[in-house]
Amino acid sequence: MNDNDTKRLSRLAAIITQLQTTRLLTATNLAERFGVSIRTIYRDIRALEQAGVPVLTEEGKGYYMMEGYRIPPLMFTENQANALILAEQLVLKNKDQSFVKDYCDAIDKIKAILRESGKDKVNLLGERTRFDQNVNRERNSSNISELQYALTNFLLISIDYMNKENLASNRIVEPFALINTTENWLLIAWCRLRKEFRYFRLDRISKTLVMTEKFEPHRMTLQEYFDKFY
Repeated sequence: MNDNDTKRLSRLAAIITQLQTTRLLTATNLAERFGVSIRTIYRDIRALEQAGVPVLTEEGKGYYMMEGYRIPPLMFTENQANALILAEQLVLKNKDQSFVKDYCDAIDKIKAILRESGKDKVNLLGERTRFDQNVNRERNSSNISELQYALTNFLLISIDYMNKENLASNRIVEPFALINTTENWLLIAWCRLRKEFRYFRLDRISKTLVMTEKFEPHRMTLQEYFDKFY
């Protein structure tokens, strides 16, 4: 196998990974990502189809993977596995318990598919990598997972909130974005009480209830929100 064949196999594997993690990709997107021509991407997609990978085409929009089709990650390099372990330590700095738990559970699943030698190495690195402030780190919120679910499914949320003046209120909000400022998470949401976008600190939310009622998605990106309001 020559160098070009090796590069192509690596690119085909990477295209499969991209198709499994992104709903829709154009040939232009893939060509730019991998530094090849659009014609090369067309050939790669045909090769995947011929190999039995169910890559589907949405006319005029791009490629996507058939729903339900999944293959496990082919391989993590040692450096990639090490980067994930370091990221885990950064996550442990966070004060939201649900976020920390979900990330650590995901890392455990990744470790499960590593070769035995790889598992030994990442476990050793995990034991020998620490940030001082992670020791006995206080967790003062545990609702990111619920908020993420509501955000991506466009579900209203009822929250009991305490503002900086220690005044309590109940709000019905339309979650728009989650942002992190060093240690605290902020929810950006349309507040139906105030009829405007507001920031809510997660550590000041005492109770969260994801409702069954959906709201109309806000048709703007986070950057457009910042450009418009700040």
